[in-house]
Amino acid sequence: MTMLPSPDEILKQINEIIGHLIETGLADREYGAFQRGSAGNMEITFHGADHVSIAMKDRFYAEIYQHMLEAGAYNVKLLDGALMQMMYIFANGNLLRHRLAFFPSPNLEEFQNNPEIYLLDEMYADVVEKNIVSVPIRFDYDASEEVYQEISHPKSHLTLGQYEHCRIPVTAPLTPDRFVEFIVRNFYHVGFTQYANGIPTFTDGFPKSISSVERNVIHIAVPT
Repeated sequence: MTMLPSPDEILKQINEIIGHLIETGLADREYGAFQRGSAGNMEITFHGADHVSIAMKDRFYAEIYQHMLEAGAYNVKLLDGALMQMMYIFANGNLLRHRLAFFPSPNLEEFQNNPEIYLLDEMYADVVEKNIVSVPIRFDYDASEEVYQEISHPKSHLTLGQYEHCRIPVTAPLTPDRFVEFIVRNFYHVGFTQYANGIPTFTDGFPKSISSVERNVIHIAVPT
């Protein structure tokens, strides 16, 4: 039987996963998760989280990325400069919202400054290709009545490329291990080193939030 993760468990998961990314050499810099608030409104967040709203503003992506980088608005900065953010809000132990975001480096500054990182490691062979496009990815969850609209604004959804109205339905909220495994498997997997396979996994998860109507359009399924 799947158990619902508590705020304490989500906090533990995030920090354990960050530790794993450090050990495997994928992480270049990190800010551990911490709790703030009370049981009635508990937020799992990170240093610089107050700056994430800039991602919603009408500015060039390079400016948004640079602001978040300088403000430390991330849990993990990967070796290629990509930023990962994981934020959860609970009310009396129940999940209210989450924001799980991946912001690739728009200019591969890390490559420009440290090309040996890429040229000597097959993991980063893709990022130096000229045809690669930096695409931000965000998994959001918000079940509040004033926000939720069936199909047009699913409770759990995936947004690609900062498009305001791109909200691909997702069957359920994501736990930290599901989110990080998705990013690492799809963007940092190489032939002989399967980095995603070693990410800590947990047996708990959140209940389904997708409607029957949303199931009839293309959507993303969270494994249970």
